[in-house]
Amino acid sequence: MLKIIVPTIMLYPISWSSPKKWLWTSSLMHSFIIAFFSLYWLKWNSELAWDFSNFYLGVDPLSSPLLTLTCWLLPLMLLASQNHLTNEPIARQRVYINLLITLQLLLILAFSATEIMLFYIMFEATLIPTLIIITRWGNQAERLNAGSYFLFYTLISSLPLLIALLSLQNDLGSLSMLALPFPQLQNSHSWTNKLWWSACLLAFLVKMPLYGVHLWLPKAHVEAPIAGSMVLAAILLKLGGYGMMRVILILDPLTKEMAYPFLILALWGIIMTSSTCLRQTDLKSLIAYSSVSHMGLVAAAILIQTPWSFAGATALMVAHGLVSSALFCLANTNYERTHTRTLLLTRGLQIIFPLMAISWLLMNLANLALPPTPNLLGELLIISSLFKWSHWTILLTSLGVLLTASYSLYMFIMTQRGPLPTHLTFMYPSHTREHLLIYLHLIPTLLLISKPELILGWAP
Repeated sequence: MLKIIVPTIMLYPISWSSPKKWLWTSSLMHSFIIAFFSLYWLKWNSELAWDFSNFYLGVDPLSSPLLTLTCWLLPLMLLASQNHLTNEPIARQRVYINLLITLQLLLILAFSATEIMLFYIMFEATLIPTLIIITRWGNQAERLNAGSYFLFYTLISSLPLLIALLSLQNDLGSLSMLALPFPQLQNSHSWTNKLWWSACLLAFLVKMPLYGVHLWLPKAHVEAPIAGSMVLAAILLKLGGYGMMRVILILDPLTKEMAYPFLILALWGIIMTSSTCLRQTDLKSLIAYSSVSHMGLVAAAILIQTPWSFAGATALMVAHGLVSSALFCLANTNYERTHTRTLLLTRGLQIIFPLMAISWLLMNLANLALPPTPNLLGELLIISSLFKWSHWTILLTSLGVLLTASYSLYMFIMTQRGPLPTHLTFMYPSHTREHLLIYLHLIPTLLLISKPELILGWAP
């Protein structure tokens, strides 16, 4: 564990001591080295056990793919942000890189925490760098409004979780994840217990986000700079799913009927957000709503608590992290050239960027879960386990799949096909850096399907 944490901390002096010319290059190379070292976490000798652990930090099959995804994303965020910060003073560029490093460090500590209280503290601490990135480096004047939405939604929902965890600590004397999966909890039918159950899950459902408490996400995505959008889509939403999977083991089998309203909201949210995508005019907003739709599927899978659904949820979280991050990168390449995210103003780009159009097509096909992407694996496992739980869910999930295909193809057709508007005729060509960025998302996505057990979590 220290082999990753110490080099990540050493990125701070590297970012401040590097000369201006080598700042991005040295930070990028160092973070790539950390990312390649983190692949060692995917190597498992023992099944369903903690490894690389001490009293406070450890890795198990559920957290290892999410930890590797976290480390893999830092160099990609640096690659994507380079053009965005070209005109900034060098001191601000260093601060921006430091915020990304802080975010990676906090996320590593959150995903590898074996104490639930340590996980909670790191879960909340990720708010601070993300909020600074959105409110300081966002594009439009609405960014302060988006930042306050993000802050208050997350804080208000997580305070009940803190109280629930403190009461659990008081009852059991320990909050270690190594000891908690089989606690002896009493009073399973009291009203207090129902409130405690809701308090434990509410923070994670808002973070995912569940339909109904999702309004902070499109705002935050639209206003955030590219690195903010990438880390929000790829990792911060997954903190909610990961926390739910950790905590729900403690809650089961208490007040199981409490899951029904959340399940209904999650499944209904798949339909509603997918339908919303079909009439979006803003490209980043469309991708943000598609994230809400996919995470609704993950929330439903975690709430029914079967081995298949847990495996599907983990697989879909990792696959969606890579694909949605790549879609935001593609949206950013368009924005940097056209300075607009309005779909009607940016048509026919395939004519002038044919290679980028291939990336758009591949990422949209991955988003709609076409084989051989891991998105298909996750969705198949989730849909089949939901169907086993209740046959009626097939109506909602199949309609959701149909709508996902519709808005993914709609996004591709609106941005790439059709006549090229006259105001877009003169644009500078796409860079090798941008193509590399997309392929560094695409290649791991395709490689994962060759060994899917790496991202199936606890599934035997």
